[in-house]
Amino acid sequence: MSGPNTNYDPVEVTPLSPDEVARMRDEALAAIASARTLEELKEARIAHFGDKAPLTLANAEIGALPPQARAEAGKRVGAARAEVRRALAERTAQLEAERDRQVLLTEAVDVTLPWDRMPPGARHPVTMAADRLSDVFVAMGYEVAEGPEAEAEWYNFDALNFPPDHPAREAQDTLFVAGPKETPAEGGPGGTGGPGGTGGTGGTGGPLSSGRSGGPLSSGRSGGPLSSGRSGGPLSSGRSGGSGVILRTHTSPVQIRAMLSRPLPLYVVSPGRTYRSDALDATHSPVFHQIEGLAVDEGLTMADLRGAIQSFVDAMFGEGLRTRFRPDFFPFTEPSADVSMECHICRGASARPDGEPCRVCRSQGWIEIAGCGMVNPRVLIACGIDPDRYSGFAFGLGIERTLMIGHGVTDIRDTIEGDVRFSRAFGTEI
Repeated sequence: MSGPNTNYDPVEVTPLSPDEVARMRDEALAAIASARTLEELKEARIAHFGDKAPLTLANAEIGALPPQARAEAGKRVGAARAEVRRALAERTAQLEAERDRQVLLTEAVDVTLPWDRMPPGARHPVTMAADRLSDVFVAMGYEVAEGPEAEAEWYNFDALNFPPDHPAREAQDTLFVAGPKETPAEGGPGGTGGPGGTGGTGGTGGPLSSGRSGGPLSSGRSGGPLSSGRSGGPLSSGRSGGSGVILRTHTSPVQIRAMLSRPLPLYVVSPGRTYRSDALDATHSPVFHQIEGLAVDEGLTMADLRGAIQSFVDAMFGEGLRTRFRPDFFPFTEPSADVSMECHICRGASARPDGEPCRVCRSQGWIEIAGCGMVNPRVLIACGIDPDRYSGFAFGLGIERTLMIGHGVTDIRDTIEGDVRFSRAFGTEI
């Protein structure tokens, strides 16, 4: 074991002298006091209290002193380091407090400011009504079907048994899409290779022909039983500028597409936007929404149709309301009927001699809500369905009208003008 260090170089232990220790301490305290931010204080701590700080290195030199000098030097250096440590702690607390005060000032939240500058939105009432109507029939086992709004005349009229001279096919009722400038003889719509000509819809080898000449839509006869009888096939009516395309006037074309593409038995509802050449007023709009239903199965009768209508009325307007069918005419159904329900406000009491007037039903006791009927066999034949085996029923109603009846809306323009106050009035559910 080595003996005590009696020989040491005074130059090497100069940092341990009282004057030098005091100088290092004062420099450290001055640097700490002058630090104005936590970052500057961190730099001062590293410089004067880190591993390579003068006081730290001086503390390491204590071992070079003789035993009789170590105690005094250790106390001197330890006291200086303790004073620097206290100064660091105090300055850190001061700067952190100052930082917190600045945060409170710069990030203060004024709780008196309005918090609802973005008012809550709401789905449009027509959309909600369409979804609710669809849900009623989906719960009964129906599927939701969709189709294009720009539709071929064949789907919108011919397949639905509208004759070529039906008033609905005139420009005063229907919005037609302009066709290309070329004539049918040059390969335009209705000509060779066009959508209604050879290879087109309903033509030889077309997508709806199932490989048979003329296809199932033509029943084996040139032009098909539902065609206009004019050259160019069922898509060319002569009124649409040769395009054979219109903005659909109802959602019935979706039913035709469903019968052509889906297996039997078939139960579908088709909500969607429709277009007609009507002037905009309180009860009419050129753009409106419909939902139509179709069922095709073996053995369906008017009794099944009446049951479906009654279930719809019970779900939408409340149970206990009577419904009635009155004879009507639609080209695509036979027999046809219009559907009325007992007024859900007065329950028919306003029609009695002593009844109070009712604004909703105009004191008639009944409200007309839909049209319906059994699917015309000619429509089934157009879709390649055997009418001797299958029968079907169809119904349709306006979604805006259902909304107006159920909630007392008196002007259909309220549903299309985009006023958010109208949507918010209904909240998030009808």
